[in-house]
Amino acid sequence: MCGIVGVIGRGPVNQLLYDSLLLLQHRGQDAAGIATSNGNHFNMYKAHGLVRDVFRTRNMRSLPGTSGIGQVRYPTAGSSDSVEEAQPFYVNAPFGITFAHNGNLTNWRSLRESLFNVDRRHINTNSDSEVLLNVLAHELQTAANGVSLDEGAIFRAVKAVNQRVKGAYAVISQISGYGLLAFRDPHGIRPLCLGRFDTPQGPEWMVASESVALEGSGFVFVRDILPGEAIFISLDGKVSSELCTVGAIHAPCIFEYVYFARPDSVLEGVSVYGARLRMGEYLADKLARTLRLGDIDVVMPIPDSSRPAAMQLAARLNLNYREGLIKNRYVGRTFIMPGQSVRKKSVRQKLNTIGLEFKGKNVLLVDDSIVRGTTSREIVDMARAAGANKVYMASAAPPVRYQNVYGIDMPTQKELIATGRDNDQIAEIIGADALVYQDIDAMERSITDLNPALKQFDTSCFTGEYVTGDITPAYLEQLGESRKHSQDESGGLLFNMGYAAEDE
Repeated sequence: MCGIVGVIGRGPVNQLLYDSLLLLQHRGQDAAGIATSNGNHFNMYKAHGLVRDVFRTRNMRSLPGTSGIGQVRYPTAGSSDSVEEAQPFYVNAPFGITFAHNGNLTNWRSLRESLFNVDRRHINTNSDSEVLLNVLAHELQTAANGVSLDEGAIFRAVKAVNQRVKGAYAVISQISGYGLLAFRDPHGIRPLCLGRFDTPQGPEWMVASESVALEGSGFVFVRDILPGEAIFISLDGKVSSELCTVGAIHAPCIFEYVYFARPDSVLEGVSVYGARLRMGEYLADKLARTLRLGDIDVVMPIPDSSRPAAMQLAARLNLNYREGLIKNRYVGRTFIMPGQSVRKKSVRQKLNTIGLEFKGKNVLLVDDSIVRGTTSREIVDMARAAGANKVYMASAAPPVRYQNVYGIDMPTQKELIATGRDNDQIAEIIGADALVYQDIDAMERSITDLNPALKQFDTSCFTGEYVTGDITPAYLEQLGESRKHSQDESGGLLFNMGYAAEDE
């Protein structure tokens, strides 16, 4: 999962790109990068860390230009250790292209082989994004046929990319001397939207992962880029678009609404905050059918993304709502940790309890989702240590039973707490007195209630049904082995939805 942004401006865009990346920081904290265009010359700087730590005054001064792109990275395929895999990427032929990608390709290994054996292009990293860049570069070269680019050639190249590539991809790239190209995969799994800002010199344009990056930078949201659509913005601000696939089936990732997107964003015409409120309403209805409400004294969210659902649940059931868990936002990232004792210490550093809200009470904890269960178990223990009489747990998402292959670095099936277990067994493992999960159809209705035009979602981590149609058991096994290898090298990888985004 990453955040990407691109701008065609009328003045220097380095500060605008920096500010936009800050607004997208929740989508990735591993690395950040910006590439600007000054005439026919690209300037780029990228490094590991948060946006505020990566870019200093000297770096910003080295990024002149009136157009550019940026990315905040959350690594999936490839390695988080190499700064070479931070984005944007660059290739010098044809024309010169900078490139930022959000998502994950499912056929990148076979593409890498064909790029070397057939297209004669060299891939220098283990990143699927570099593979996608080189596929685009090759198809642009083929479509241009040795002459200057025009819109028709650019859109033909994107059509060829969509025919070759499988998986999830939202892309923003800049072609030297021509302009900005943005496109989404035929299923629209990862979000991408367009914004406009009018100046006396003419309109400025921004493309970004979420509407919050547009609005927070003063741009007016224009629309979402459609599944399979490509948009080209010339350096003088002319916008062209074309649907570059046949029979696109729109299936956005439902986890964007459950967890990843900022609550103040609007995706596919749906307020993320509004969707989370609806999730709380539907979860409340299920709780009323499942538990004795008189046994619950207080409802508490596990900060932060579960807060809207928890508030709405409490209001609908006429239960007391309290903030009994306080999050420390200044603890460092904790994706990679060497052992269980360090994981437990990490949770207690990130969260602290207000004993007054727990002591002698029956507490309902609401989380956005439960993945591995490690964090849930530790939080339940913290609640009991703070004096809770009983601890119930509710998840605004259904049980996570399958891997995600479209950009979320989720544990293998064997590591997922819900795999092969029923609710009572999971509740026993995490130490809860009872556990209630959201139903899949209720989760989907939380979104379609707000936009009935949405008919399908990628719900693969809940159902095991992958919308691209190319995921086999052998593929998942290979993915698991690759992930295990990464764990062995790093000393252990912890991924829990409640703590993936430090600064949501």
